[in-house]
Amino acid sequence: MNITGDAQKTNTYDAIVIGSGISGGWAAKELCEKGLRTLVLERGRDVRHIVDYPTATLNPWDFPHRNRMPLAFDQENPIATKCYALDEATQQFFVKDAEHPYVQEKPFDWIRGYQVGGKSLIWARQTQRWSRFDFEANARDGAAVDWPIRYADIAPWYSRVEKFVGISGNKDGLETLPDGEFLKPWELNCLEKHIQKRVAESYKDRHVIIGRCAHLTEPKQIHYDQGRAQCQARHLCYRGCPYGGYFSSNSSTLPWAAKTGKLTLRPDSVVHSIIYDEVKKKATGVRVVDAKTKQMTEFYARIIFINAACLNTNLILLNSTSNRFPNGLGNDSGLLGRYVAFHNYRGNIIADYEGFDDGYYYGRRPTTAFMPNFRNVDKQETSGPASQFQRGYMVAFSASRGTGQPTEATFGADYKESLTQPGPWHVFMMMQGETVPRYENHVRLSSDQKDPWGIPQLVTAIDYTDNDLKLMNDFLVQGAEMLDKAGCKNIRPYDDHRNPGLDIHEMGGVRMGRDPKTSLLNAHNQLHLCKNVFVTDGAAMTSTGTQNPSITFMALTARAANYAVSDMKRGNL
Repeated sequence: MNITGDAQKTNTYDAIVIGSGISGGWAAKELCEKGLRTLVLERGRDVRHIVDYPTATLNPWDFPHRNRMPLAFDQENPIATKCYALDEATQQFFVKDAEHPYVQEKPFDWIRGYQVGGKSLIWARQTQRWSRFDFEANARDGAAVDWPIRYADIAPWYSRVEKFVGISGNKDGLETLPDGEFLKPWELNCLEKHIQKRVAESYKDRHVIIGRCAHLTEPKQIHYDQGRAQCQARHLCYRGCPYGGYFSSNSSTLPWAAKTGKLTLRPDSVVHSIIYDEVKKKATGVRVVDAKTKQMTEFYARIIFINAACLNTNLILLNSTSNRFPNGLGNDSGLLGRYVAFHNYRGNIIADYEGFDDGYYYGRRPTTAFMPNFRNVDKQETSGPASQFQRGYMVAFSASRGTGQPTEATFGADYKESLTQPGPWHVFMMMQGETVPRYENHVRLSSDQKDPWGIPQLVTAIDYTDNDLKLMNDFLVQGAEMLDKAGCKNIRPYDDHRNPGLDIHEMGGVRMGRDPKTSLLNAHNQLHLCKNVFVTDGAAMTSTGTQNPSITFMALTARAANYAVSDMKRGNL
């Protein structure tokens, strides 16, 4: 394709951001605030805050299938339909299986959201900082490679993000889960407080806290300035929130970037590859396939941020080949696409509790009780169960009451009356386990299959290890023991055998590190071998920790964007 000088000038910006989700929105905000004319490329359709949330206020009876997907949909979408957040009210925000095919060399459930805002419209909104232990763990036990940064490097950027996003949480004073800039916390209910008390009495190293989440419990002026309002505790978040009560790119960072007058947002733009200039020895732009017409266009910029979400970021870089980089941009090491990791959610426990018949709760709280990791925290344990595996897991649990007191009647007045009364208490507990990055767990490009836009399909070759199973079994034992000490009955631990990917926390493939021979990115999220390209989404992660990762993506993005602007002003980019 030939581009004339005038066309190239029209298509030239100071910065290009690929992806408009949680990290891409933050890149756009930071770059536009610094005065850079920024083009944001989004492969999906446009979704405008409020006006494009068609189901946000609908009742269950307003849906043809009472908010359940019909059987035909489930049969046509065996991957997407596994996601807990997909139903009739939210299905418009999820990629259907046939829309973007990929090759599963090993089973991997790739959950995607292709629209302006990406998965920030449908994320679970749990936000925990990493601790110093997480950034030091690789160097400590020799897994993967050493992180090129430490907690002190990112701590101020966590604070910057938290103040803008609005994070509900309690200052718990735990070194394993550092405190942040918090709004008013949500509350544990009576049974959760009881379990919290019993755990504290029984264990010195285990601490139950209320979850920290990106919800405005007490909006500050910065949130009102964004046009957002207080969370209404509806827990209909995955439909898009017309109040802006939870954080999304659509309600927050993208409108903020647009107010600067520096933002150009281009939906329906599937990025094919990065353009590398072998004379200038840097990237000069991107090739974009129009999602509808399939026509290719090129856009140019001095700096490029790739925030397409972990696996698509890997895909773009792998497809960005040139004479200099025949195996993908910056990939002299051959490690691009390698060491992909995720969170292990396979362990679950359900239990019953007799008591607190006079206790209940109000509203639909958007978070649960959490317990930070207590296994192999500051060192690899050398005795006991945790000595058998590396790393650990975070625990989340919630207690609730169903409807309907026990009755022998299955119809009639007595049965209907029983349905108006709260039922007995139940507890659901789950793990969020760290998986250790392995060379064998990788993605690559198919040699013979292409997607609808003419781009090679991604091949996923990612699996569990024996370490993951040992870690899960430890959780099942320890979780059941904690619930037993709290007085729960009928405790049922189980392995749900889910595939990797359904955690929707995939990370790695373009990992940060100190050495170009063992990593792709440096301490500022720049490609070692192409310094004007930055990766700040999940692909950049060198390990996974046990915490929900999104706030770390956002903090890394804000940090890298500010560095990029400074370095550009110094004439280095």
